[in-house]
Amino acid sequence: MDPTGTVEYEPVSVKQVLAEMKDTAELLIDLSYSAVLLGSDDVAAEVLELEEKMDVLQLRARMSLLMACRSTADAESLAPVLGMVGAAEKISDAAGDIAKIVLEDIGLPDTMRAALPEAVETLVRATISSESVLAGETLGGLNLETETGVRALAIRRQGNWLLNPERETRLEAGDVVLFRGPEDGIAEVYQDATGEVYEPPEPPEGGVRDLERAVDSIVLMKDMGELAVDLAYGAVLFDSTEVAEEVVELEAEVDALQSRFEAWTLRAAADIDDPVSLRGLVHLARSTEVISDAALEMSEGVLRGLSTHPVVAEAVQESDEVIVRTTVYPDSDLAGTTIGDAEVKTATGMRIIAIRRGAGESERTGREGGDWVVSPGPETQIQTGDVLIAKGTRTGGDRLTDLTKSA
Repeated sequence: MDPTGTVEYEPVSVKQVLAEMKDTAELLIDLSYSAVLLGSDDVAAEVLELEEKMDVLQLRARMSLLMACRSTADAESLAPVLGMVGAAEKISDAAGDIAKIVLEDIGLPDTMRAALPEAVETLVRATISSESVLAGETLGGLNLETETGVRALAIRRQGNWLLNPERETRLEAGDVVLFRGPEDGIAEVYQDATGEVYEPPEPPEGGVRDLERAVDSIVLMKDMGELAVDLAYGAVLFDSTEVAEEVVELEAEVDALQSRFEAWTLRAAADIDDPVSLRGLVHLARSTEVISDAALEMSEGVLRGLSTHPVVAEAVQESDEVIVRTTVYPDSDLAGTTIGDAEVKTATGMRIIAIRRGAGESERTGREGGDWVVSPGPETQIQTGDVLIAKGTRTGGDRLTDLTKSA
């Protein structure tokens, strides 16, 4: 944040600020890892821009919460809200530190991308030219995700960010758009947007085996940290101790992976010419652990038995990217199929982040529900009575809910 800039108290909606902080924090996680894995200075620079925005948002949120606290009861109910603000700020700072690995050339082995061929889809930053066929069109009208597999993650327009744009969002000449998708789709969309040919970075050759194991550990830490953040918001939204306990388990697993990463990195240092080049990996692992710690901090109020403040639940539900919880009823279109066969992501735009086995049945009969399936894959079967927790757009949430109802 610009140290010369001033932020003064403004009467703003806490719900609106929290929703914006949630969306910004999640985009920061996405962009920061993409910047490192793709070696993109442009994407890393966007991360630092968003980090500055988050600094302002968290100050405004804290001031509004202080103004709202007038009694001990207020203090108790607003304490978890402050925890969420602090956690979002930690995620932002960690994402900024990850981006600086690229921008400051802290040191990252060239073999990293070779060891991560499927860690993330390609992400590119494109400025819409005045002659672009995309200019003036809505995302829904262009149907990019269906036609090319490419999604617009965010748009920066005249210095302002539009996070998680929807089908009705119209692209304009001069917009800076962050696109994500498969490389062939990205190449097509990038050329349509800018008029220039997309040139993917050259993948380096593989390297030291121990180094690849260290990088594999970071990939798992990244995936678990992102899932922990998603589940933490879900725990708050649904006031679910069980979901919060899953966050505790994920955070513990990230800690264990951190220990494995350190061991593999120290072994790899003995086999490479320049051990200093591993500094970036060490920074990346540390920042990834901070993100999982922040997820645990978000869940702290639920774990301590403090009721979720209504303003937090509303902010999570009304953010640009929402979390929904829906029960799979008998004879629904999803019951008895797999996530992949049902093409849930294609049909609804929602990503299922967790499944509670038989929880829906327990809600109707009073019997104890089943286990959690965390981070289910395409082959995961969906059963009658499952409760799905999914993340995506609001309209996508409505489509998923419709699919889970009886036909």
